[in-house]
Amino acid sequence: MNSNTPPVAKKVPTKRTHHGDVVIDEYAWLGNKEDPDTTAYLEAENEYVEQQTAHLSELEEQVFQEIKGRTQETDLSVASRKGAWWYFTRTEEGKQYAVSCRVPADGDAPPEIVPGESLADERVILDGNELAGDSAFFSIGTSSVSPDGTMLAYSTDYKGDERFTLRFKNLETGELLPDEITDIFYGGAWSADGSTFFYTRVDDAWRPYQVYRHTLGSQEDALVYEESDEKYWVGIGLTRSERYLVLSAGSKITSEVRILDATDPTGEFRVVRPRTEGVEYGVEHAGDFFYVLHNADAENFELATAPLDDPGTWTPLVPHRDDTRLLEIDAFSDHAVVHFRRDGLTGLRVLPYGGDGGTWHERVEASARNAYEIDFPEPLYSVGPAGNPEFTTTRLRLSYTSMITPPSVYDYELDTHRLILLKQRPVLGGYDAADYEQFREWAMAEDGTRIPVSIVKRKDAARPAPTLLYGYGSYETSIDPGFSVPRLSLLDRGFVFAIAHVRGGGEMGRRWYEEGKLTRKRNTFTDFVAVARQLKATGWSSRVIARGGSAGGLLMGAVANLAPEEFAGVVAEVPFVDALNTILDPSLPLTVIEWDEWGDPLHDPDVYAYMKSYSPYENVDGRTYPPILARTSLNDTRVLYHEPAKWIARLRATADGGPFLLKTEMGAGHGGRSGRYDAWHEEAFALAWIIERGTA
Repeated sequence: MNSNTPPVAKKVPTKRTHHGDVVIDEYAWLGNKEDPDTTAYLEAENEYVEQQTAHLSELEEQVFQEIKGRTQETDLSVASRKGAWWYFTRTEEGKQYAVSCRVPADGDAPPEIVPGESLADERVILDGNELAGDSAFFSIGTSSVSPDGTMLAYSTDYKGDERFTLRFKNLETGELLPDEITDIFYGGAWSADGSTFFYTRVDDAWRPYQVYRHTLGSQEDALVYEESDEKYWVGIGLTRSERYLVLSAGSKITSEVRILDATDPTGEFRVVRPRTEGVEYGVEHAGDFFYVLHNADAENFELATAPLDDPGTWTPLVPHRDDTRLLEIDAFSDHAVVHFRRDGLTGLRVLPYGGDGGTWHERVEASARNAYEIDFPEPLYSVGPAGNPEFTTTRLRLSYTSMITPPSVYDYELDTHRLILLKQRPVLGGYDAADYEQFREWAMAEDGTRIPVSIVKRKDAARPAPTLLYGYGSYETSIDPGFSVPRLSLLDRGFVFAIAHVRGGGEMGRRWYEEGKLTRKRNTFTDFVAVARQLKATGWSSRVIARGGSAGGLLMGAVANLAPEEFAGVVAEVPFVDALNTILDPSLPLTVIEWDEWGDPLHDPDVYAYMKSYSPYENVDGRTYPPILARTSLNDTRVLYHEPAKWIARLRATADGGPFLLKTEMGAGHGGRSGRYDAWHEEAFALAWIIERGTA
């Protein structure tokens, strides 16, 4: 095939009937990954992309060098204390992956470690580069040190399909144990004595549904729990106190938690409170009681306490507020920290326990009375707890960033209320935050709802400017204001970058999410279009390029159908654009779980009709569409590669405009290429395409 000619996908009409609706899907054959015609088509699309973007190679290389030049390639993380050790990671110039290390602990203040220089007592725990070898893809799914610090459990993936192999390493001798467990999921938890490791497995629909117990040295593992309800995932963890193992089962809207004394790994887990449809809760051990964060009659969640011997009896501590969404609770020996969201921003609230005397009820009630929030100066920012593995500590480790402040790590001294900056990610090449400015704007949606918009630009950039508008808007996931080194390559070329905090995300609380899911999903799409139009109307933007990935890729496909004239280009990454067909098929990964998010079109004709009205693939027509760049990965298990492949094929056969490009990573998963230099090249490619669209 001449790569100057767009590939033409053959049409093999496949008929389906749902609720009396007969639909012909002429590109369903692309779902057969083993078909040589599928591989040939994807490779032809890649050749076409290469030809169509060849003129951008110089700009792409320039942007790559900018990303590389602004990044301190030999760097390290701030050390976190756990038991007798400080743990940290190193990155080295020229190497794709991080190296995990530790040094013996001495005091509460982290050791001073210099990039590129090893400490006298430094020991390597895990070298990602050594493990990756020559593999084109490499990922670590689990890396967990036993409570006594002697053993490491870690898992690896060499294809990108998120099926991991679990191994164990003796950290005292460096010996790799013969124990090897294949096809496991992320995460896992040690027993208190480090003799036993709990892990999860997935079913054919990629749903983690089983928890197993592995005793080191044993040949046969025990099934601890199996979840039969196809809407529920399971996970296993160890509390910060190392007192309890916590086995969680949850759907998109309902939770059920089981706990087990971590010193008795072969014991029986007990249910905290049986599942009730629509009630979500989580449990955190706080010494002589439990915290329970739940949404029973509390839309934005409430913080309660419960006795150890009766964890299902909840007493309110921090009541529900309409304007504040409680996100998580971290418990320590002498205080607790609530992570929350209010007015579209995150925050931290400290609950210091009152004195040594009195019952735990009295101490906890005193903590609620004496609670306070940590203040931060910028108008836009994102903050959260980070790296706090120790149960007994006088400091709170937190992460902080904004659209102009690089990711920063602080220790907050609980006694003095002092923030100590431990590290701010270096940005080389003369970056000065004073050259940039960030703003919070509000757009008006079709129904009169005010939509928050986060904006950043160079102070000397002219307006209106070419604008990259990013959006997501699903699963209550919030796209918070944050810093990006690659983004500087846009800002320094006069671009504006904006985030549309559309409904379906969690930026404005649980109600914000509820108003952008199920049969109110269209709000997500119309909110985004409203933001794009307002950015133009108020003089911010000349040309708007839209970008989103995964469920945000669904957003991209939907807005391209709704208002193609508003966008100078669309970048859709691993996009969920064949939503209706996917959610109709319960055999596909995650489909049944997803019914709580999108509805069940298989059994409900109203949901079917509603999803059909917005699903991008179903609604491509003959209008003029903007240029579209879709990127996917052959081994993606979350959004299968065939969704964007079918979408681009239908666009090319049906629509005017374009060009419509499909770039497939033939050896990666949902997150794309795994090595950091490979990822920078991929981002440079996307940014070069965006720059051309904005300045054309």
